[in-house]
Amino acid sequence: MRVLSFASQKGGSGKTTLSGHIAVQAERAGAGPVVLIDTDPQGSLAEWWNEREAPVPAFAQTNVSRLLTDLDDLRQQGFKLAVVDTPPAITMAIQSVIAVSELVVIPTRPSPHDLRAAGATVELVERADKPLVFVVNAATPRARITSEAAIALSQHGTVAPVTIHHRTDFASSMIDGRTVMELLPGGKSAEEIVNLWGYLSERLEKNFRRTVFQSRNPQQRRPGLPQRGQFGKRQIAQEA
Repeated sequence: MRVLSFASQKGGSGKTTLSGHIAVQAERAGAGPVVLIDTDPQGSLAEWWNEREAPVPAFAQTNVSRLLTDLDDLRQQGFKLAVVDTPPAITMAIQSVIAVSELVVIPTRPSPHDLRAAGATVELVERADKPLVFVVNAATPRARITSEAAIALSQHGTVAPVTIHHRTDFASSMIDGRTVMELLPGGKSAEEIVNLWGYLSERLEKNFRRTVFQSRNPQQRRPGLPQRGQFGKRQIAQEA
């Protein structure tokens, strides 16, 4: 079972919306059975799921102390993908989820505050030696700051080639437990989610193959992570 998590210390980054949408699209694409896991005490993802009429994806409520056990149980039940939503704070819950994830998605709105806030999450992911992907979320179409945000994020990790733009159909679909693919299947928002899942699916598969290769070749170690500049901090070159 693959474990895909959405993490960010910044509230309002779109973790819950993207978690639900990606889980539904994974099912629609044949990557299921998929289970959603909500580790956020606010329970927004659970509330959305309870409004759904569709039987998939499945849902599991857990906490930090039961996370590993519950993941093992879900794996034994035959689930192929777990999509995990996390709370908007640097907590033990986020650290525990990152530790068991095969890929960590960091949704980031194209704003200075969000870019600076992403740094703490990146540090956690790098400390756990896990692959990460930034997703520029809730972007304004054709706005200069969107491309500037992608460039800034690329200095700290991989940026997904799919940008999710701000549209009202995302909020409208979440009201009654649906997604944009179910509300407006031919719309631009649905197309973006389809393309984003396609990209994340490829990354998950590549990471899985790499993990299998490294387990068979223990002498192949991942090189140390390069030292990167801090988010929102001006880098001053040291004098010789």
